[in-house]
Amino acid sequence: MEIVSGRTGKPHVTSQQFRQIIEGIIGDDSCILPSGENLEPELVSNNSLKIRSGMMCHHGNVSSVKIGTYDEVELTNGSQGMKRIDLIVNRYTRNEEDNTEKNEWVVIMGTPAENSPVVPEYTQGDLQKGDLLDDCPVFEVHFDGINIVEVTKKLEIAKTNKDLSNKVAELNKNIACSPSVKRRETLISFQRNVKYKIEHTGQIQFAAAFSSTAGYCRIYVYNSSGEIVYREQLNPAPAPANEVATGQLQVYDGWEFLVESYNALVANMPKYTLTY
Repeated sequence: MEIVSGRTGKPHVTSQQFRQIIEGIIGDDSCILPSGENLEPELVSNNSLKIRSGMMCHHGNVSSVKIGTYDEVELTNGSQGMKRIDLIVNRYTRNEEDNTEKNEWVVIMGTPAENSPVVPEYTQGDLQKGDLLDDCPVFEVHFDGINIVEVTKKLEIAKTNKDLSNKVAELNKNIACSPSVKRRETLISFQRNVKYKIEHTGQIQFAAAFSSTAGYCRIYVYNSSGEIVYREQLNPAPAPANEVATGQLQVYDGWEFLVESYNALVANMPKYTLTY
């Protein structure tokens, strides 16, 4: 065991150890790190591509195009009547003699074909095992004749901690609205012709039972602006005193509801169940 994030009196942290830290935080997949212009490609001509500023990570190895600058990659012209796919890779290399390392853009030209051209092969290395070369495919350039018809980015932009926090908050909100969460105000009876405020976001269901087979019970649900978003009518069941109910209605904190009826309802009616 040896210390990495501390002083020892001499240089001791290796690039391999740094890549281990990055892999532990981000993972060993390849991705673009949110920075600058996120390595956005810009086609200059049919034989030139600009790569805007940004930063990326591949197998723990971090490399960048400085903010406020761009890299330009030269492409070989396409051929009349032929299709081709070129691969632009971010190539890592290590000099075996002095152990210096670098990254650079390399274009791997595909094989022209009349139809269905294939993506060219590239070198897949393992930096943790000390490989001297490792390619990360970043862009595919599609030729149709002499024209470039498409440039596709192969890497996704990594999510930041803020992105993940927002996603968790969104999921928690959805869970709060899910009927599977067993927090309920169950079978609460209320008076007719009075507006009631809904105090939780969730699913609400109304029910009523009539003392005869005539009449109706109308339910109105209002949003926070006072607009009617649901209008439901419950009619008597074929047999008196049998309960009838609405479906589950999505409602939000701050909304209101009101119920009116014609003809007699049985005791403790109408009622609602709110699941949140």
